[in-house]
Amino acid sequence: MKLGVVRDWLEAVNDGDAARLVALTTDRVEIVGPRGAGPADREVLADWLTRSGFSARSLRWFCGTDGSVVVEQVAAWRDGAEGVRLASQFLVDAHRGAHRVARYVRHDGGLEPALAAAGLTVADEVFG
Repeated sequence: MKLGVVRDWLEAVNDGDAARLVALTTDRVEIVGPRGAGPADREVLADWLTRSGFSARSLRWFCGTDGSVVVEQVAAWRDGAEGVRLASQFLVDAHRGAHRVARYVRHDGGLEPALAAAGLTVADEVFG
């Protein structure tokens, strides 16, 4: 269930589908990235998606029992930056009877810091 929500969330990002991204996110979502951190209304994601032109190819997936998911990715942005290896950390939570992304953290330092922050190890890798 958690992996499916994150997979759909990332697919919505890559497709530029802001409405789907918002639907897969809790009303208030914690966002942590290079420009700051904190809770935000999920509509902030729609604005971010439009501005950033971010897309990413998923390489490896890691899943914990508490709703934590980490995805190692190769990312690109509309401004021309591409081939950037990073990791995305998610917390998936039950929200109004459905699972939604409640927290998103971008780890520019890569996989190891993301796994440590999520309390996961390479032994938590899942294959899809």
